[in-house]
Amino acid sequence: MRTGGKQYRVAAGDKIVVEKLAGEAGDKVTLDDVLLAGEGGDLKDAAKLTVAAEIIAQAKGEKVIVFKKRRRHNYRRKNGHRQNHTILKIVSIA
Repeated sequence: MRTGGKQYRVAAGDKIVVEKLAGEAGDKVTLDDVLLAGEGGDLKDAAKLTVAAEIIAQAKGEKVIVFKKRRRHNYRRKNGHRQNHTILKIVSIA
């Protein structure tokens, strides 16, 4: 499946961390951008499939330090950034 510009390989019962989605903890989310589905050697039609998930939590990622410097110009900038994430539990693929 694809969400937030990234692709994820999921199965029922998996917990994944994705880009922030709207909703509170406990809300149900339906993701319909399924790219490929199947088990073993047989593939299913992905256009008809949706992924049902439950939001476990809204969280922030680890802090990333952004440091810019231009040598010999006395230019230094230090910023920090924490990306917002949503933790999902995959309920079913139907």
